[in-house]
Amino acid sequence: MTISEATVDSMIAQLDLPANIVKTLKEDVMKVGVTKKELEQIIERLGQSYRYACVEPCEAVGVVSAQSIGEPGTQMTMRTFHYAGVAEINVTLGLPRLIEIVDARKQPSTPMMTIALEKEFSDDRDMARKIAWDIEASHIENLAEITTDLANMQLIVDLHEKTLLQRSLNIDDIADKLRDKLDVMVKVSENIDNQIVITPNSPSYRELLQLAKNIHSITLKGIEGIKRVVVRKEDAEYTLYTEGSQLRDILQVDGVDVTRTSTNNIGEIHEVFGIEAARNAIITEATDTLSEQGLTVDIRHIMLVSDIMCCDGEVKQIGRHGISGEKASVFARAAFEVTVNHLLDAGMRGDYDELNGVTENIIVGQPIKLGTGDVHLIAR
Repeated sequence: MTISEATVDSMIAQLDLPANIVKTLKEDVMKVGVTKKELEQIIERLGQSYRYACVEPCEAVGVVSAQSIGEPGTQMTMRTFHYAGVAEINVTLGLPRLIEIVDARKQPSTPMMTIALEKEFSDDRDMARKIAWDIEASHIENLAEITTDLANMQLIVDLHEKTLLQRSLNIDDIADKLRDKLDVMVKVSENIDNQIVITPNSPSYRELLQLAKNIHSITLKGIEGIKRVVVRKEDAEYTLYTEGSQLRDILQVDGVDVTRTSTNNIGEIHEVFGIEAARNAIITEATDTLSEQGLTVDIRHIMLVSDIMCCDGEVKQIGRHGISGEKASVFARAAFEVTVNHLLDAGMRGDYDELNGVTENIIVGQPIKLGTGDVHLIAR
């Protein structure tokens, strides 16, 4: 005879387990329809499995995690690039990427975004391409040939009509943008189609050459910092891959699915979505980097590292300027880097070390306070 929901509630209410495990247990039990005896056996087996998975008292979880991530790191290649789609999108992989993640770099060496599109845009290649052109930064060198006319002290910009049509730009918009950004005389040629003539404020070679240099830095359309966008079909829908990352601006673009768009820039995720999102991004990026190399690390080790990095509300590196440099123990800080500086500063301040951690106890030659070293036997 199957068990009632009220009985299930009363039986699992006394379980000392995480709420999500209890919730999943209840849902599965009600779906399958077990008897009271079967539920008792399930609860007993679940309790055993959970207790087995828990960390033993005095276990050195930090050392185990460091070893579990560090050892596979020695097997990783230094391969840095791969290609997404037909055109190349450079992405740092392997050991350099893992170092970037734990160093909490503000800017990754190859920032990249994966942009998912909403249903009405993701099925249509033309619509996906249109969003790609709206996102990709268009500069004058993508759209025109620029000639320096020294005789008349002018810049002649000959626009490509096909490219303008493809990127939904017109000559008047470009002229307005150049006029606004350069603050010089910009005129659309009346005699020649798709030609813009730019005249510097003072007729000097220096002004003209400076103008020729400045014109290349102006973003005429799209989001500055997005160098290239690749459209790729995956699982019957089109996805955009970008070289460059501007998460806040991308989320404002019509047709972008905010819930499935991601970037490999963890600092940007922290700024836009907050510390919990950054913590999840560290876990995801580290797991993906390791699994891409065919290495498996228990997610709990990576979670511990990300928790330590994010526990103060900001993403800190595991290094001299972050976690290791902020340890309470003078010896632990000195053992990591810049030994003399730490010891001199501590001596001048009159700091004392309580010798609670692993490193400082090894330095002074006494048992560490972990595992059997934290157990005191008293003979009577």
